[in-house]
Amino acid sequence: MSDSNPPTPPPLPSQPAGDAARAADPVAAAPAPAYDPAADPDNTGVPTSLTGEVDDMSRGFFRALFDLSFRTFITRRLASVFYLVGLIAIAIGFIVYFVSGLVSGINALFFNFGAGLSLIIATLILVPIGTFLAIVILRFVIEAVVALIAIAENTERTAEHTRGGSRS
Repeated sequence: MSDSNPPTPPPLPSQPAGDAARAADPVAAAPAPAYDPAADPDNTGVPTSLTGEVDDMSRGFFRALFDLSFRTFITRRLASVFYLVGLIAIAIGFIVYFVSGLVSGINALFFNFGAGLSLIIATLILVPIGTFLAIVILRFVIEAVVALIAIAENTERTAEHTRGGSRS
């Protein structure tokens, strides 16, 4: 290992990769409009403008629902519905546990005052905390699923642009 000459780095390309890609594909040479986060209603980074294929835009919900190839995602369309249904279920659970805890605590007051009072206080504290945590977990799960779908859509879009826009 007495060789004192460091290895030579590979030569640099004559032009940046973006310029080479634009020169190779004249259709893609037109500049794309810049992404404006203020114009993005769902704040996921996925543009929602009508710039996709006509077939993708014209697909109805039920056609996408029964798409056996899973090329169309319906999760982002249904995220708000799932969240609303989850909030309703959590609200029903809150009412049931809150009322039953208070009724059980009031009934226990007649047999053991300390136990009944403890049950009422625990219901007043723990049921709202549990409800809040359930809402936070529901939101986290739905946001994670929507983020995964956005990643999949962005990856598909990147793959389409990489292979020259042709779909297989």
